Amino acid sequence: MYSNKFGRLMLRLYSRKPAAVCGVTQRGFSWTAVCKQRTLWLQRSACLKSQQHTVPCHTSVRSASHTTVDPDEVRRFQSLAGKWWDEQGEFGALHAMNDLRVPFIRDNLLNVHTTRHPGKPLAGLRILDVGCGGGLLTEPLGRLGANVLGIDPVEDSIGTAQLHSSYDPDLRDQVCYRACTLEELLAEEEEQGAGQFDAVVASEVVEHLADLETFTHCCSLVLKPGGSLFITTINKTNLSYALGIVVAEQLLHIVPSGTHDWEKFISPVELERLLESNGFSVQSVQGMLYNPVSGAWCWTNSTAINYALHAVKVRDDPQPEQAEESSPHPEEHTAATHR
Repeated sequence: MYSNKFGRLMLRLYSRKPAAVCGVTQRGFSWTAVCKQRTLWLQRSACLKSQQHTVPCHTSVRSASHTTVDPDEVRRFQSLAGKWWDEQGEFGALHAMNDLRVPFIRDNLLNVHTTRHPGKPLAGLRILDVGCGGGLLTEPLGRLGANVLGIDPVEDSIGTAQLHSSYDPDLRDQVCYRACTLEELLAEEEEQGAGQFDAVVASEVVEHLADLETFTHCCSLVLKPGGSLFITTINKTNLSYALGIVVAEQLLHIVPSGTHDWEKFISPVELERLLESNGFSVQSVQGMLYNPVSGAWCWTNSTAINYALHAVKVRDDPQPEQAEESSPHPEEHTAATHR
């Protein structure tokens, strides 16, 4: 989460062309050093990965964990669980982001579901808010008429969400919360039949996950065919590394060291490829920019730092045997699923 001080710096740097980030020196600060540091960091990461792969029967943590939860992230958010509704605190920018992400979710769902409910446009829809925290996005979706389930592995955050929603009687029948992971919820939902939700929302979540592959697969399973997946996250670029890691953590100490892991950032292209491999069709990708002067977010054509994505589940994930039987020509099946 960026403070106003960091936001002003971000706004100045964001106006530069991405190609100009490396080698630019401003007021004694060398971006060349930043790029060199990032290169060395990536080389060390690659070396560690290659060492891991030399050990027989050892796989990466992301592929072997089969859990979306990173214990370090849980501990970090545990310490912030009581601050979710402080609009001037660590989550202030998330409060402001609702001005973009709520209409983004609403309008895209209305494009898919044509039934209109005056005053409650999302009435009749069941939405899962993954990593809901204190309910900052869960509540406004409930007020639009949706039946929203917010889940989060941090129990104290769920307690904060439940307490805050209890102050609004209109939310009593629209919003509920559970302290659990997506995988745990999926295990219960499968007993009732997979595909229970019309939409899944994961806003500012995927950059904190331990296993994005597992997360994407679980999202596909809990969604109905034709259901929507909404994601907002941070791109994996030189600019996001410089601002999110070097400047915010190592130089200005605006956020504690280790808050962001650049390896967990993901580009829109990578995310789209991952989603398509799990039966989704990406409908739109839009860049977002935070203005620290006004404290507001706006849409932008650039996805260099933050972006929002909407995808639709186009098919159920078939079993390998079913896929082979239904497609006697594997090359035709591959072409059909990646158009």
